[in-house]
Amino acid sequence: MELTQKAVRQAPAKKAFPLSLLSLTMGAFAIGMTEFVIMGLLPNVANDLHVSISAAGQLITMYALGVAVGAPILTLLTQKIPQKKLLSLLMILFILGNVISVVAPSYTVLMVARLITALTHGTFFGVGAVIASKLVPPDKRAGAVSIMMAGLTIANIIGVPLGTFIGQHLGWRASFGTIGLMGAITLIGILIFIPQMKQDAPMSIAKQVGALVNPKLQLFLIIAVLGNAGLFCVFTYITPLLVQVTGFTEHSVTWILVLFGCGVTIGNIVGGKLADWKLMPSVLGIYLSICILLTLFTFTVHSPAAAVVTIFLWGAASFAVFPGMQVRIMSLAKSAPALASTSSHSAGNLGNASGAFIGGAVITHLSLTSLPWVGAVLVSLAILVGIGCYVSDRRSGKAV
Repeated sequence: MELTQKAVRQAPAKKAFPLSLLSLTMGAFAIGMTEFVIMGLLPNVANDLHVSISAAGQLITMYALGVAVGAPILTLLTQKIPQKKLLSLLMILFILGNVISVVAPSYTVLMVARLITALTHGTFFGVGAVIASKLVPPDKRAGAVSIMMAGLTIANIIGVPLGTFIGQHLGWRASFGTIGLMGAITLIGILIFIPQMKQDAPMSIAKQVGALVNPKLQLFLIIAVLGNAGLFCVFTYITPLLVQVTGFTEHSVTWILVLFGCGVTIGNIVGGKLADWKLMPSVLGIYLSICILLTLFTFTVHSPAAAVVTIFLWGAASFAVFPGMQVRIMSLAKSAPALASTSSHSAGNLGNASGAFIGGAVITHLSLTSLPWVGAVLVSLAILVGIGCYVSDRRSGKAV
């Protein structure tokens, strides 16, 4: 009887766990959709607000800068707020930003709305990753983070095409209205399913920044920048690569990118499991596979069938590394895990912007076909830094 009663008491926790994690996944999906959907709606936005395509493109740039610069600051300023309450406030801010986007009468107002939603991005993922890791045993932390991050990858497969379709048929404002509705659903899920968690004693801003200044942590942030730069050096220009070099039509590229997104989702889940098994060996091994795949892409880009296979595998490997990197960065700043996790997203966005810039320079001064091997060089630099960190950890007996 006692065992039966104990099982009954434990049953709700078992049911609540996947729902609480799915609330974070839903939030990640909505945030990923609001970040990327505007790429497919630039002409619509430009025409409606009477600005140039290049000016509309700055809405993407400012979002990335909002994540890179604003997220760590917001995380520091909100450290005393209980994590569940903070997630709720962030989602309210996210909904507000998207509602303003729906009714924005001018380009300037829409830019402000994008900055508001950008502020929620990094902090949500930073705090969400900490909560996800607390919902599971220590040996399942990377897997839990990968499930949350799956929302971001699924957004690229389903959310962005869906949002683009809605925007092209009902107007771009309808896309942001849909995202705002998803934010509202996420808010309800957070309020109902995310448990109240014991709040760590708040640290002074000086101490949190001090934890972030940890040299080993800084090296891992550099790895994140280099890894993402290698990804976006190629991915930013994947359409001209596939159309001008491989010979695909623009319509076909859409479906190839969906396939890339499928690889991303699979890789994210598998990467979480690998990181739970052997963290640093898996991170280094995945980066090595990315480097090899990008090198191969230099040659397979000339063959339609081989290019598609390479892109699928590249997508899987590129996102398989994220859960392990997130957990490792959090573990290097145990006294300020939310700030460290947020900073990893800032570093990632810095890598995104750097990669796009480097890719543009490569096209200008070398050639379009040089992009894959340049991306491989950037990732190889990340590997060298990672190997140095791992060797250092092994010598000190702290290898993971």
